[in-house]
Amino acid sequence: MKPGSGTLVIDISGEKAEAYEGTYQCTAHNDHGTAVSNNIVIRQSRSPLWSKERIEAITVQLGISLVLQCRPPAGLPPPVIFWMDNNFQKLPLDKRVSQALNGDLYFSNVLAEDTRNDYICYARFPHTQTIQQKQPISVTVQETNPAREQRPGFLTPLGATSTKMVLRGETLELECIAEGLPTPDMSWQKDGGELPTSRVSFLNYKKTLKISDVGEADAGDYTCTATNRLGTVDHVIKVTVKAAPFWISAPRNLILAPNETGILTCRVSGDPKPEIRWFVNGILLENAPEDHTRKVDDDTVILSNVQSGSSAVYQCNASNEFGYLMANAFVNVLAEPPRVLTPPNQVYQVITNSPALLDCATFGSPIPSITWFKDGKISIKSGDPYVIHENGTLEINVAQSQNSGKYTCIATNNLGIKENHVYLEVKEPTRILKQPEYKVVQRGMSAVFECKVKHDPSLVPTMTWLKNNGELPDDERFEVDTDSLVIKDVMDEDEGTYTCIMNTSLDQDSATAMLTVVEATPTPAIVYEKPDPATDLELTDQTERSVRLTWIPGDEHNSPTQKFLIQYEDLLHQPGVWVNMTEVPGTSTTAHLNLSPFVYYSFRVLAKNQVGYSQPSQASHQYRTNPAAPDDNPSDVQGEGTEPGNLVISWKPLTGFQSNGPGLEYKVLWRQKDVDEEWSSTTVANVTQVVVTGTPIFVPYEIKVQSLNDYGNGPEAEVIIGYSGEDLPTSAPDGVLVMVHNSTLAEVHWEPVSSHSIRGKLKGYKVYYRRERGLHKTEEEADQESQDQVLTFSGNSTEGSLPGLQPYSLYNLFIRVLNNKGEGPPSPDKQFETPEGVPGPPSFLNVLNPSLDSLTLEWGPPLNNNGRLIGYTLTYQPVNNTVEMGTVKMMEFPVNETTVTLDNLNSSVLYKFDLSAKTIKGAGANTTKEASTVMETTVPSRHVDIATQGWFIGLMCAIALLILVLLIVCFIKRNKGGKYPVKEKEEAHQDPEIQPMKEDDGTFGEYSDTEDHKPLKGSRTPSNGTVRRDESDDSLVDYGEGGDGQFNEDGSFIGQYSGKKEKDTHEGNESSEAPSPVNAMNSFV
Repeated sequence: MKPGSGTLVIDISGEKAEAYEGTYQCTAHNDHGTAVSNNIVIRQSRSPLWSKERIEAITVQLGISLVLQCRPPAGLPPPVIFWMDNNFQKLPLDKRVSQALNGDLYFSNVLAEDTRNDYICYARFPHTQTIQQKQPISVTVQETNPAREQRPGFLTPLGATSTKMVLRGETLELECIAEGLPTPDMSWQKDGGELPTSRVSFLNYKKTLKISDVGEADAGDYTCTATNRLGTVDHVIKVTVKAAPFWISAPRNLILAPNETGILTCRVSGDPKPEIRWFVNGILLENAPEDHTRKVDDDTVILSNVQSGSSAVYQCNASNEFGYLMANAFVNVLAEPPRVLTPPNQVYQVITNSPALLDCATFGSPIPSITWFKDGKISIKSGDPYVIHENGTLEINVAQSQNSGKYTCIATNNLGIKENHVYLEVKEPTRILKQPEYKVVQRGMSAVFECKVKHDPSLVPTMTWLKNNGELPDDERFEVDTDSLVIKDVMDEDEGTYTCIMNTSLDQDSATAMLTVVEATPTPAIVYEKPDPATDLELTDQTERSVRLTWIPGDEHNSPTQKFLIQYEDLLHQPGVWVNMTEVPGTSTTAHLNLSPFVYYSFRVLAKNQVGYSQPSQASHQYRTNPAAPDDNPSDVQGEGTEPGNLVISWKPLTGFQSNGPGLEYKVLWRQKDVDEEWSSTTVANVTQVVVTGTPIFVPYEIKVQSLNDYGNGPEAEVIIGYSGEDLPTSAPDGVLVMVHNSTLAEVHWEPVSSHSIRGKLKGYKVYYRRERGLHKTEEEADQESQDQVLTFSGNSTEGSLPGLQPYSLYNLFIRVLNNKGEGPPSPDKQFETPEGVPGPPSFLNVLNPSLDSLTLEWGPPLNNNGRLIGYTLTYQPVNNTVEMGTVKMMEFPVNETTVTLDNLNSSVLYKFDLSAKTIKGAGANTTKEASTVMETTVPSRHVDIATQGWFIGLMCAIALLILVLLIVCFIKRNKGGKYPVKEKEEAHQDPEIQPMKEDDGTFGEYSDTEDHKPLKGSRTPSNGTVRRDESDDSLVDYGEGGDGQFNEDGSFIGQYSGKKEKDTHEGNESSEAPSPVNAMNSFV
């Protein structure tokens, strides 16, 4: 124990901390009683090791949900859980993968990338600064036989409902984690109420709902909903809110005189209801010595006719299963005559119009009563302008000169009386009468700033000058006089802002002016400046609702005054805020001002010339108008129901300025319109709305709101019409009739519902319609992808058009009436059919097997038949080189025919094909395709009959001759090359896949010198011992003399070997031929 204090210091360095675990309580004792502290529980923090367990590898199918359990050891306090991999990188969490509150890792569905062998759960124990690691978990996702898409289901919590208990003031955390494919979205709602937006937050991708500072109103059923495109699932969590004991009012200390009665109250609440036990001096009252003056009544102890020497300390202990409260209350039984603690003859000084506080601190038992007198004879009562506080202090809200004088406070109890005298001096405020003016001074001249001040004669003023809010330069050119500042021989650096400050012991005033230094000019220009402020404001002709203000104008500075602006400050309702009141011409020096009741007015004047407004004048003396009844009623009165069975009457309240007096209230009156009943009313204050309950559904009400205060009622209020709350409509439209105009447009008619069944303001009608299925025999099943379409027709409509319908379909339709509250019940379903329409374009049109004079067309039926197909129409025509169309040919096909071969076409001609399907309503849109027949020597082109052109024939002959010459040269050079050393071996293993050149397609077969088709010695060939032509290591470029291979016009190769390039031979049995890319690849096999 520290000497002279109640602090207990425990040194645990010598032994284990567990030895000091337990509950501690401090007791303080003297001759007057014993006080005890709350219980203090000390426990050692713990971070136990993870229990050893064998972790089995997990194999899961693609798309299935998965839970990886953490199950950390229980620590004190509980550990913080997180998942990482072997590289100590946190595992990414998202909408699909999330960590639960208990630390488990949940997968709503697994993906292939979830396969890994290092899912590691870590537990961090904050007090011991240690981290424990669980054994890694291996997860393998099998992609064979993946799971199908599935509706949501809850992984936690399980079942349809669960429960949760939370203590008042704590944070509520609700968690729902769902499985499903695709990953579900989560949402929350509270049954029968709204979530508290200011205290609610969503975590973990809306899987966790968190509500802070829980109260009793947060109890109830919370529904979490998981949704994906296959459906939804709900889980209801029933939340109960319990409460540890909490104070409503703790017992307060008592100072009692002998024979007085005192009451100690210990008001607590909690759930379950706390048990209250009373102690005296740390001893349970039941075990304390009996005292007939003491009576215990649950949460109250009554001490009757206490006697000297019965001082004690009482303890109130309130506890339930969730906690406890304990408070000490000191009961002192004293018999003391009054004593005044405030020093006698103390002098208080304040400035006019500021508040004054005169202290009278006392002590005595019984508690003395305080009375105040002014000048020894005038008894002061609490009320305007005086307030006597509970501690005896006398407050004067707005001190005036007449409040100066001697004040006496008298403290009285049954043991004596004591008085004390204090003095109040109300001083005149310090004001600058003539402010320093803006100066433009030539360099080398002198600048003079005047600052004439008026102050209370009994106060000692101090004048201070500043330059740019800092001290004046230490320069003898600056001379400070009683009411002026002179700057001699002005220089450029003297430019700036100069401020004069007049200080007294109670207040200060200041004014600022600018100094501008200019070059010397022979003829100074006329300077136009803002006018000086008006002075000597005086109030005359004072009445209840008006006063006359006069003033003396300031210097106009070469610009005549255009007008004066009078402003006022309401020191009672809006101190510090100046409001424009009126304007008068610049030639006037007086204004008649209309006033409002119950306002503490101060006035000031601003003068305006062509340069601008002057500084405001000094404020006038305060002028107070007496209170009166309000002149106005509140504005913007409205009546509107927010829910069935209520009427909310709201208004814009009067300002303090409009109140005209204290005690502003509003009398709210209402009655049902067109019903013979009396006005109902209520009077309220400090609110802007009244809620009337138990009203019929959506009926008109007459409403009035009248203002009143302590001095009477305002004018008679205007009646406005409002409506009580709406409810959902109760009936559906009848007589629904559908008129089908064509295959895509219908018109619906209905009879309006009765006005009483709308139960609110009619907003219109909503028409819901949906395509059920097509009428074609292939579409007899319901259209699963079709969604409801909704059209809203506002007002009292009875008909509407339904555009954009799908032809040859069965539709279902119903109608609901709509008001501000929502929609009414649906009308009976009405079905209608749309007639056939023209079909859509064929789904595809392909060209197959084009030849010199024929090709085959293949097509698919339209995606939307829009009726019963009766056949197809094909038109085609050639397109010449000027993009002009040739003769159109047309063919008709039955519905079951989807292919045709067109013969007798021109070769090398581009054709355009247009194909359309048709129903009894006609042909639909075309599907268009362009294709060409094959050309013998050239690629198909948009140029027609190019082979018949003379220039083309001549060109082809020249090319053929050139190719023939090249072939001869190649043969000659090839024969010069001779055979290679390995030729004999290569001839023994000729490539069986090399075939002679075919005459019909111009491709190469076996060359006479088969050596060129063998792989190089030392290279590796495929396992079957053959080299396919596309893998041959022979390159024509390698064998040529630098020339490129030639191709004919249809893309086939017509070049010829020109003989291998000669290479240096370094070894007798190795070819000098450079390896081809294929041989290079084979060498790595």
